[in-house]
Amino acid sequence: MLELIQARGYSGTGLATVTEHAQAPKGSLYFHFPEGKEALGLKAIELAADRFRSLIADSAMESERPSEVIGRVIDVLAGLLTDSDFQLGCPVSVMTLEMGAQSERLRDACANAFDSWITPVAEYLTALGRTPDAARTLATAVVSMVEGAVIVSRAQRSVEPLRCAARTLTGLLEAEAA
Repeated sequence: MLELIQARGYSGTGLATVTEHAQAPKGSLYFHFPEGKEALGLKAIELAADRFRSLIADSAMESERPSEVIGRVIDVLAGLLTDSDFQLGCPVSVMTLEMGAQSERLRDACANAFDSWITPVAEYLTALGRTPDAARTLATAVVSMVEGAVIVSRAQRSVEPLRCAARTLTGLLEAEAA
């Protein structure tokens, strides 16, 4: 479901397509997700949130400077886009745009997913000496810029918007650290 949402969107992903893609009987879908498509969407958002949160945490642990963290994250996202011929993007942003006004449960799940990415960035920035409020503000801007860059990269079929975001964020984060 996650990959299908990334490529086709939530509305463009029917349950028959999910079972076909998963090569699973339709009955197993309803067994594991008795609440239907919305429950499956919630699980997909949770999975996407966990994966990106892990990417952020791993990058922060393996890097000494903010520019290295940003570089690692952007490299992974650029690889995802190019490897999929710009067909896959962030399922959380897709879900937010499509369903945020229609399903409070899905909107809340998306808000929680974004928060799960903002929080470790804010913690990293706090560890570097920023106040918690300043770190949270900057972390929100970082996640927002990266998300926007993914969308623009898909539209332009180029990773250059991601690279521009990385350069801008690196300049901002390194200047603030100095």
